Amino acid sequence: MFKTNEVVTCFLESDSKILILKRSNRVGTYPGKWAGISGYIDPTSANATQQAYKEIYEETSLTEHDVELVKKGTFIEIIDPNIKRKWIVHPYLFHIKNKEKISIDWEHIDMKWIYPKEISLYPTVPKLKEAFGKVSNKIIP
Repeated sequence: MFKTNEVVTCFLESDSKILILKRSNRVGTYPGKWAGISGYIDPTSANATQQAYKEIYEETSLTEHDVELVKKGTFIEIIDPNIKRKWIVHPYLFHIKNKEKISIDWEHIDMKWIYPKEISLYPTVPKLKEAFGKVSNKIIP
């Protein structure tokens, strides 16, 4: 039986590019992999949208005033048999007003602005491209 976790994954967009972040060795899952801004949804205190804003602030220092919600996508289920985990991922797309304000936290060791079609060029957390597809109007090869 797999443990189920609900998480948010937020994509920040600017100038037709999206931000991906490389996870540090200090995180519990997928160290060294590229991801969006993500975090567990606390079932006792937050809904997915509130959690999305909270994760953006914690991981980039951006506030609700620094980003604009573009789209909340339908959730995607991801089964990872390697860690016996089922993820329910709630994807979000935000437009960022000023990229210079980003300051990443301990969860990440690097960040890159890429065109969405480049996601497949990076070793990512499971199904990052598919999660982005839920908030994008573009077909990602």
